[in-house]
Amino acid sequence: MHDDRWPESVGGWELYREDRREHYRKRMSNGLTVFATWDGDRRGGTVEARVEPLGTGRTLTAGHREFRSRNDLLTAARLVVDVAANLPSLRMGRETTADPLRAGEVAGNPEAVPGSGDVPEVELTFTLTDGRSITLVMTEEQTDAMSSAIHSVGRHVWSRYHDEEDLGDDGEPAEEAEVPDVSEVDAGPSTGHELMVVLEQRFGVTQDHLLACVDWSAVVVIGEPAVTTLLERSDELADAVAPGWFPGAVERPGEVWVVLHRAFAS
Repeated sequence: MHDDRWPESVGGWELYREDRREHYRKRMSNGLTVFATWDGDRRGGTVEARVEPLGTGRTLTAGHREFRSRNDLLTAARLVVDVAANLPSLRMGRETTADPLRAGEVAGNPEAVPGSGDVPEVELTFTLTDGRSITLVMTEEQTDAMSSAIHSVGRHVWSRYHDEEDLGDDGEPAEEAEVPDVSEVDAGPSTGHELMVVLEQRFGVTQDHLLACVDWSAVVVIGEPAVTTLLERSDELADAVAPGWFPGAVERPGEVWVVLHRAFAS
């Protein structure tokens, strides 16, 4: 497919129409491209993510079923984009990826206001020293992940400025707290296949309840009684999949999905 086949842009997606079929594409800076197709005649659609170029690209994910709702299709496509954005660079061959924004120094403090969309979200606006500004629309989960990442990297970036705070009243290094013995702690599932074993053996969730996954970087559980079981046993679920995975819920019109994200090491 050539770029001139994608003449429209809708909600950040490239789009071209073919009769009653709508083809959506979102190219990622890490070399991944997410595709979503909606067929108006059959009232069905599919979503998948592939490594470019198309001719030899490896398919990383595809919907485990055909979506019968256009809104469900686009929501699943957004979930795939969220997961694809966390993958390392997968560039290969002739690249047609999106151009990354250049870095810029932030002036002043970021402005945070409630989002204007239909789902809970926050809008973060950064003003750059060159006078331009950029607004990021983020979910609660994304802002939590960003705060955690900043805290983690801050321990290295700014640690030398806080050395004095680690000294006791006598000027000597403060006594370190005793490290607890964690040798007997269950590490929990690591790979996606290990996660599926836990879900099936402990919660009765099989692959029939999976909506989409990207290289086992995220697993979306739909349908009953799987979703209700996981929600009612949410504390047990969180303990069972930690620390390699963390669960969350996504509300959809008339239903709820449970999404388990892989906890990438920072």
